[in-house]
Amino acid sequence: MDAPIGFDGFQIAGALAAAFAAAYVRGLAGFGMAILLVPVLALAVTPVEAVLVTNGVSVLIGLSDMRMILRDAESTAWRIIAGVAVATAPGLWLLSVMPNPVARVLIALVALSAFVAILLPRRSADPPSAARTAATGLATGVLTGLAGMPGPPVVPYYVGRDIPRAVAKASMLLVFTAASTVSLISGAALGLLRPQFLLLALILLPAVLAGNWLGARRFGTVDDRRWRLFVAVVLGATALVALAKLAV
Repeated sequence: MDAPIGFDGFQIAGALAAAFAAAYVRGLAGFGMAILLVPVLALAVTPVEAVLVTNGVSVLIGLSDMRMILRDAESTAWRIIAGVAVATAPGLWLLSVMPNPVARVLIALVALSAFVAILLPRRSADPPSAARTAATGLATGVLTGLAGMPGPPVVPYYVGRDIPRAVAKASMLLVFTAASTVSLISGAALGLLRPQFLLLALILLPAVLAGNWLGARRFGTVDDRRWRLFVAVVLGATALVALAKLAV
C-alpha cells in the first residue's frame, strides 16, 4: 500500500528513525532537527516538500514545549522573528527556482561561517546591536525557506554569548518554531503546501516527541562546557554535510 507522498514502508521506517534522532539532538542542543531530517526526507520527495514536512514537525514539537520556551526565552528572539517573517517567503521562492548547485554553495558558506563563529571566544551577555539582530532575522528567514535550516545564523547569536544555556536554548527554539510556522504559511500562500505534508508530520510526531523528551532529560544533566561542545559538534556536522553536497 502506498504511504503518504510516495513513501514506501522502508522509507517511513527510515524517516521515523531519523525523526527520533533529530528530535534527540533538538532536545539536547536546542536546534539541529532540520539538519538531520531534511536530507532523509529529500531522498523520497523534492527539497521543497522535505522542507515543508520538517517545518510541520517543528511547529508541532515547538507547541509542546511552548511553556518552557516562553518562560526562558530572551526578548531579542521576537526581533529576530520579525526578520524571519519578512524573509522566509522569498527564501522559499528562491528554493523553488534556484539551481541546486547554487543553493548548495550558499548553504555551505553559511554553515561554515556559523561553525567558525561558534569556536570564537564567548562574547559578553549584552544583546548584540539592533543591526546585527535584524540581519540575523533576515538571514534566518532566507535559510528557513531556502533550506529548512534556520539554525546557522541563530546559534552563534545566542550560544556565542555568555548567557545561561537555558536562555540560549529557549530563545533558539522560539525562533525556530516561529520560523517553521512562517514557512508553512508561506508555502500555503505560494501554493506549495499540500495536506499530505501535514499528514506525514503527524505520522512522525510520536518519534519526535520521544526523542525530544530524552534529549531534554539529557540537557538537564550535562554541564555548560559539554553542552557548548555538543552544539559546536552539531554545527560542524552541518558544515560537513553542506560541503559534501557540493561534491554531489
